[in-house]
Parts: sequence; structure tokens; C-alpha cells
Amino acid sequence: MVSIGICGIAGRMGRLLAEEAVLAGASLAGGIDRPGTEAAALPAGATLFPEVAALFAASDVVIDFTHASAAASHAAAAAAAGKAYVLGTTGLTLEEEAAVAAAASRAPICYAANYSTGVNLVLAIAERMGATLPPEQYDAEIVEMHHRQKVDAPSGTAIAMGRAVAKGRGRTLEEIGMDSGRDGHTGARATGPIGFAALRGGQVVGEHTLLFASATEHISLTHRSFDRRAYASGAIRAALWLHNRPAGLYSMKDVLGI
Repeated sequence: MVSIGICGIAGRMGRLLAEEAVLAGASLAGGIDRPGTEAAALPAGATLFPEVAALFAASDVVIDFTHASAAASHAAAAAAAGKAYVLGTTGLTLEEEAAVAAAASRAPICYAANYSTGVNLVLAIAERMGATLPPEQYDAEIVEMHHRQKVDAPSGTAIAMGRAVAKGRGRTLEEIGMDSGRDGHTGARATGPIGFAALRGGQVVGEHTLLFASATEHISLTHRSFDRRAYASGAIRAALWLHNRPAGLYSMKDVLGI
């Protein structure tokens, strides 16, 4: 039986991950959380560890949906322990992503902007659309909306969409460019860059629309999340798949075989 540890176990996502782990037939090793977290806030029977190294020592796989600032140190702990690590935190800087990739030389790490099965199928389609619809004729725009508490924008999933389109067009998102935060007299839209618009309000779990607009037609691809459990169940699926894999940096495309 695979033993799963959870970073942020007392939070909303952490508790969902604990539930999904048990439903999937895994055992719950326990987790870590903010200092001062009380036992009453934990899922029933869960152990609260003092720090992340102890959690990795007690787990086969650790899942992390906490904060971008913790990703590099948690990945380093995975590498030191040689244990599997599922990272679902968004908003990482390029330096933090590089630190995660470096840790993957010593431990199996799955890093994805979104663990929903549906979203990852959308990303695969977005890449195909980017390859088929040339930027000289089709402008690509991405609109996303999330709950008012979300701290990063554009969302990690929106950026993943942009990266998928760019990959389909044979370039990186950094090479193509991101056109976001338009305000005032911006002039005509440039050819090539991908546009991003981020909306925040209420308690929207997550909505993403990729739009290709030409002079003759518009094509849109939309995904809406209604329950965070979709992310939790996908992360557990990734954790079970990642267990006993060799060191390396994996994605949900690897997990799903797409």
C-alpha cells in the first residue's frame, strides 16, 4: 500500500487530498502545516510532522499544493530523501522551476499547473490547435477567472495553456511573448504574442477559455471546474503512478499517457 504525505494537510485542499488518498486505497502518512496548527484541524487519524524532512521519511509520496515559496525547499527535501514528490503549486518563478528540475535528477517529481484530467486533455488539444492555426492568421487569447482569494495572475493553468499553444507553434511562451494587463491607449494588437486576461471574484473554482480569433472565424476551447476534488483526485492518481518511478521530472501528460 502506497503511503502518502500531504503538505498543508489542515487546509481545504489538504483535507480533500486526504479523503481522496483513502478512497484510492492508499494509506495516509500524515502531513505538515503552519506552526500552531491544532490536531483538531487535521483529518481523522492524521499525524502532524514537525518539518518536511520527517514527512518525506515517513511517506512513499508527498503531495504539495501549498505556496510557491516552499516549492524549492520541498523539492530539495524530496531529492535528499529520494522520495516521490507531486507538486501542484502555481506561481513559481523561473528560478524556482529550475530548482525543482534540478531536484528531479535525484527523485521522481511530477510538476503540473493543474491536476484535473479534463484540463490536461484541454492542454493537449491546445497544443494541436496552436500547431494548426498559424499566428499570422489567428490571434490567441486566454481568459481565466478564479475566486477572489487567488494571489497569482495569470493562473498557472492559463500560463500552461499559453505554453501549450506556443509549443504547438514551435516556440516557447517566453519567445512568443505574453500580452496581459492591457489598459489605456495600447495601439493595435501585435501579431504573435498570446493575450491573457485574469478575472477575480466570488468563489469561482476555476474557468479557462482559449480563443483563436481570425478575420473569418473564432474558435474557443473552455474548461470549467466546479469542485476542487477534481484536482485532488488527479493528484492522487499522479502520486500512485509516480511511486517507484525512476528519478526525473514528469507531468500529467506522462501520468495520463497523452
